[in-house]
Amino acid sequence: MKVAVISDIHANRHAFEAALEAIAASDASELWCLGDLVGYGAEPDACVELACEHAAVCLAGNHDLAVTGDVPLDDFSRGASLAAKWTQEVIAPHNLDFLKTLSAETHEARVGLYHASPRDPVWEYVLSALVAELCLDAQRDRVCLVGHSHVALSFERHEGTLATGEPRREGSELDIAAGEWLLNPGSVGQPRDGDPRASWLLLDLDRLKASYKRTAYDVAGAAAAIRAARLPDSLAERLEFGQ
Repeated sequence: MKVAVISDIHANRHAFEAALEAIAASDASELWCLGDLVGYGAEPDACVELACEHAAVCLAGNHDLAVTGDVPLDDFSRGASLAAKWTQEVIAPHNLDFLKTLSAETHEARVGLYHASPRDPVWEYVLSALVAELCLDAQRDRVCLVGHSHVALSFERHEGTLATGEPRREGSELDIAAGEWLLNPGSVGQPRDGDPRASWLLLDLDRLKASYKRTAYDVAGAAAAIRAARLPDSLAERLEFGQ
């Protein structure tokens, strides 16, 4: 079975729809989402409804939990906090109810799924080999999927060695049949690796391969929606630069 893995949509309908179209054209049979359907962007209802329709598995991210009131807004930057408050005001009750059903971690087909990390499913950023080493010690599955950092990357550890890792660009192909792995598909709605295109991962659970994908979308349209909602302009500007 092949699974498309996405994360960090952040209420960016334009990016989510483009990614879904690319996934539909692939040979993925399921879609797994690692959380943060909302926050930052201007179309939370559309993104929650698309996830309800298409995702076989969906986690809660820290921004989702902020909107549901499960984590305090004081833990967020000013822009993120303002976007979360705005989302609380505009989101439809049935979509808020869906967010309240989500957890920040689960396990599927011998793969661990976490919004942030195996040690802290809500908040920890796995961006260094040291943090990855600690997470690999903590995880119970040989292969784990994480989001939250908005950077497409992978970390691996083989018996007798320390964890190593690197950012992953479009077309990176990994053989994950041996060793322990942490895989991050990057962000659909707000990439932070210098590439503004929506990022996602195709995971082959039979052949144990992972392939990193990018999909272009209407960045200007997403930015215009943010400005029309009177959210901070910085949230619109950063999309163009993949930051």
